[in-house]
Amino acid sequence: MQIEYFLLIDRILDLRLDEKTITVEAKVPTESTIFEGHFPGYPIMPGVLLIESMAQTSGWLLLALMKFERMPFLAAVKEAKMRGFVSPGEVLTVEANVLHEGSGYAITEARVKVDGKLRSNATLTFSHVPFPNPELRGHMDAVAERVGFPQQALQR
Repeated sequence: MQIEYFLLIDRILDLRLDEKTITVEAKVPTESTIFEGHFPGYPIMPGVLLIESMAQTSGWLLLALMKFERMPFLAAVKEAKMRGFVSPGEVLTVEANVLHEGSGYAITEARVKVDGKLRSNATLTFSHVPFPNPELRGHMDAVAERVGFPQQALQR
């Protein structure tokens, strides 16, 4: 997890296009300037970053389902719930699945777990558009390689 660059996913563990599901992993850094203020003496991962980790996880699933032809952008967060604290050094397992697709939008539900225990969940809505420029597409290709995106998923 590289919080300072908003890269919150370390690696893709499982991607099942037929089931429209994905599981990723991310290790919360043990030190970050974010923890200096959130909160002194009791550092916890901000809820907004847990939501962003669920959004990024869902985004990778949608990118795969759209065969990297369209870029998903977070449009709405519904029913986000923080169910427990996430501390520096913990390993997140983030899961997402598609609830609905159509008309330029997709809805996913996602969960953040630590050691199998639910810490956060949300229903997320995305709009998606063709990649706006080659630079963004190239950046996403590079990040896909870094997180171990299974290229064979695009061959279907």
